[in-house]
Amino acid sequence: MSAAKKAGDVAVWAILVLLVVGLVGFGATNFGGNVQSIGKVGNTPITVNDYFRTLQQNISAVSAQFNTRLSLPQAEAFGVVAQSREQVISDATLDNTAAILGVSVGDEEVRRQILNTPGFTGLDGEFDREGYRFALEQNGMTEREFEASLRQDAARGILQSAIVAGIVSPQSHANTLMNYVAETRSFATITLSVDDLAEAVEAPDAAALQAFYDANPDAFTLPQSRQITYAWLTPDMIIDEMQVDEARLRETYEERSDFYNRPERRLVERLIYPDQAAADAARAQLDSGDADFEGLVQARGLDLTDIDLGDVTAQSLGGAAAEAVFALTEPGVVGPVDTDLGPAFFRMNAILAAQNTTFDEAREALQVELARDAAVRAIADQLGDFDDQLAAGATLEELTAETDMQLGQISYFDGQDEGIAGYAAFRASAAAVLESDFPELADLDDGGLFALRLDGITEPTLQPLNDVRDAATTLWQAEETRAQLLAQADELAAKITGGAAIDTLGYTVELTESLTRDAVTPDALSDAVFALAEAGDTVTLQQGDTAILAVLNEVQAADMADAQVVLQSTFLASQLSQGISQDIYTQLSQALLAEAGLELDQAAIAAVHAQFHQ
Repeated sequence: MSAAKKAGDVAVWAILVLLVVGLVGFGATNFGGNVQSIGKVGNTPITVNDYFRTLQQNISAVSAQFNTRLSLPQAEAFGVVAQSREQVISDATLDNTAAILGVSVGDEEVRRQILNTPGFTGLDGEFDREGYRFALEQNGMTEREFEASLRQDAARGILQSAIVAGIVSPQSHANTLMNYVAETRSFATITLSVDDLAEAVEAPDAAALQAFYDANPDAFTLPQSRQITYAWLTPDMIIDEMQVDEARLRETYEERSDFYNRPERRLVERLIYPDQAAADAARAQLDSGDADFEGLVQARGLDLTDIDLGDVTAQSLGGAAAEAVFALTEPGVVGPVDTDLGPAFFRMNAILAAQNTTFDEAREALQVELARDAAVRAIADQLGDFDDQLAAGATLEELTAETDMQLGQISYFDGQDEGIAGYAAFRASAAAVLESDFPELADLDDGGLFALRLDGITEPTLQPLNDVRDAATTLWQAEETRAQLLAQADELAAKITGGAAIDTLGYTVELTESLTRDAVTPDALSDAVFALAEAGDTVTLQQGDTAILAVLNEVQAADMADAQVVLQSTFLASQLSQGISQDIYTQLSQALLAEAGLELDQAAIAAVHAQFHQ
């Protein structure tokens, strides 16, 4: 073997082993000679390299999902750091338990794993020891260390299998859940609204209204409010003062000539054929009526989105295609037409007339736009002056007296969005400001500025009945209406229980046939109907401003012989078994960890984290 070829093989093995054993970053860190582990479980150390490698791999995995490299603080926010730490602690717990129990694998098993790893075989399919050794050395790992890690992994696998092997959820458990999910019910309903009442609900007397008010204080209590004084300046406040040069207006108009003067456009689709013979055959199908345009598209293995050109001008389409398409006076199909891509059919779906906007027609909109831009710049130019005055101790009142800023006051509460509270930046500042804070300038999203001061906080206040009498009356009438509708539904239910048929009661009846519980809407109706025991049972419930009466007609148990149900039940049984296994494994691991004891070196952990800031 030549030296060049051998060097090339070694390089290949170096890359392959990185992929196979996940050693990226291993040996590339420097934690100091005295930092060997971040802690231990029992007598089993958790090495810094194990923790570093696990953390690095997990950050890389999550970064790939977001298509951006996560920083360590971001990884902490997403729980990646905590997950990585728990992962190495779990591994160390298994290693410690395996050591106590004497669980291990022999040299032959380790040898078999190495020899059967595809990444360690050469181009001839045989194990390449030289490439294997070189790759490990390049990554700071000896054969002994790597083989010890394989032995540990195998021992963990034996323990894990011993813990969860043979744990199977009974099929009856899955069947019970499947019957719950797949059971269907047929029922009839009557929905009562305010129109079904014999007479409208009148306003309450004084005693009833007072009782309602006393029983519902939250409905009449003003939320906590923050008394705020603010100064603000927006482009709209000074836009009328902005002068826009006529030459600038015309210059902007000319810059946007493509927008203001648009030629006729057409919505077009293009279907290309590989040769003229195929295109001619397609034309014959169209002419004979054996196929329409959509059929031709499907026959080519395409859909309409594949052939859509959008809106095109005669210039952008060009050549014979433009002549043919723009000769049409109404939507239609032309072709085949010779194009650079081959013979093609064009379907024209709509004509977009030319648009010509003169300068005079565009002038007003341009004037407003450029004046607004000028107002934004004017506010930005005054920012330094506003800031200096506040820094010098000027009050908001003094600031507004000497500048273009305007003074305002608001009793702000969470959820308010009128006036200046319509700006998200103001709402955020208003909710966070303290009475001890000095006013500071902040930006509004339209180019404006504001500064605010908290003058005081008013705690939630129950409004006097006289102040909310109209609102209380309206709420009482709504509640009384719902109560009467539900009582009426209960009366109908009693008649059905007494033997009357639902379709003889004089109301519109809606029949629902064979729906599962997740197919019935609203959820409250689904819960009520599926709580009924047998056919003929009734239930009433409120739903918004209506009352619903439901009568159960039939209960259909899940067909456990149905192929789809069987498939879902089998899958559910597998999921249940996995869940039970995981629960048992988690509980046992926690017990083993508690028994062995855990020690963590926070300084060592910080040293590992520091590597991610470099």
